Amino acid sequence: MNLCRGIGYKTKYRLCRVADQYECYDDINELLTHIRLSDREQEALVNNWPSKELDAAVARNQAFPYVTIADDQYPEQLREIFAPPIVLYYQGNLRLLQLPTLAVVGARDMSAYGEAVLRGMLPHIVKRQIVTVSGLAKGIDGMCHRITLEHGGKTIGVVGCGLDQAYPRENAHLQAKVAETGLVLTEYGRGEPPVAYHFPERNRIIAGLCSTVLVVEAKKKSGSLITANIALEENRTVCAVPGRIDTYRSLGCNELIAAGAKPILRAQDILEEYML
Repeated sequence: MNLCRGIGYKTKYRLCRVADQYECYDDINELLTHIRLSDREQEALVNNWPSKELDAAVARNQAFPYVTIADDQYPEQLREIFAPPIVLYYQGNLRLLQLPTLAVVGARDMSAYGEAVLRGMLPHIVKRQIVTVSGLAKGIDGMCHRITLEHGGKTIGVVGCGLDQAYPRENAHLQAKVAETGLVLTEYGRGEPPVAYHFPERNRIIAGLCSTVLVVEAKKKSGSLITANIALEENRTVCAVPGRIDTYRSLGCNELIAAGAKPILRAQDILEEYML
């Protein structure tokens, strides 16, 4: 179901729940009698389910590690969100999902201020055995992973493509390092490219894996704010580092704080959320 093309992640989750409810796992036509889909999605499911392309995709991905929403190893916090991913493909240590986690997101065009904030705070965070989670993107994301690794910490990268690809390409070495010493996760099968709509979908996983989300530099309209808003909807704690009011990179963070996000001035402000 996860690899079937033409249906969205919300519908896939609904289909899996209905399949469990009616114990209908091997007859798509019967399953469709128990759920209402759009004409487009129903046609996509009926046409793609028996296809050789789907069989090939399943065969291609079965050779690599994955965990499904039906498995005990599936992270409980992620299971609680709206429309969680029904399959997670991974490279690395899945046991990191059992440890305290902090999501760190922010601007791709990170400034010297943003880097300085991360270098000042993250070493204290990882020293307390808190696992950082980010999106392996340019800027704040990549710097979060790098600083965590530099200080001997553990980090989780959530990507918007198959594990055989990297985005951006210049972070391929970093992604490999995170997979080697930490964990890389995705809901997309091998061969899936990093198309634009994957990233908002990826952001819900970042927010869902963590009890606390830290935003460091964010424009007024950005993927970081999408992650923060998802976190708020899922009753996560949202923290933001304040910045200059005349800098576009700080508009998102300052507005989050004005709306009630916790302002972060030092590492201890974050550690308080973990009672450490």
